[in-house]
Amino acid sequence: MAQKQKGSRRRSQQQNLRQRKPKPCYFCKEKIDYIDYKDVALLRNYMSDRAKIRARRVTGNCAQHQRKVARAIRNAREMAILPYIKR
Repeated sequence: MAQKQKGSRRRSQQQNLRQRKPKPCYFCKEKIDYIDYKDVALLRNYMSDRAKIRARRVTGNCAQHQRKVARAIRNAREMAILPYIKR
């Protein structure tokens, strides 16, 4: 006879808890196609307190806009508008 697996119900409940609704991309929602590197207030929202670029899963951006945000932050750093690190 087949034996019952212990804890299988618990695992399925835990998997359901982990699956969350993804955040909507701010740029898709607002229909923004160009991310300006001079818009410091917007870019600071996508940086951590240590001046690192936040991950896509944290910000909720889609892949295309996350690449554009990262490129804009790098350009702003190169132009000395944003810092590379904070101490």
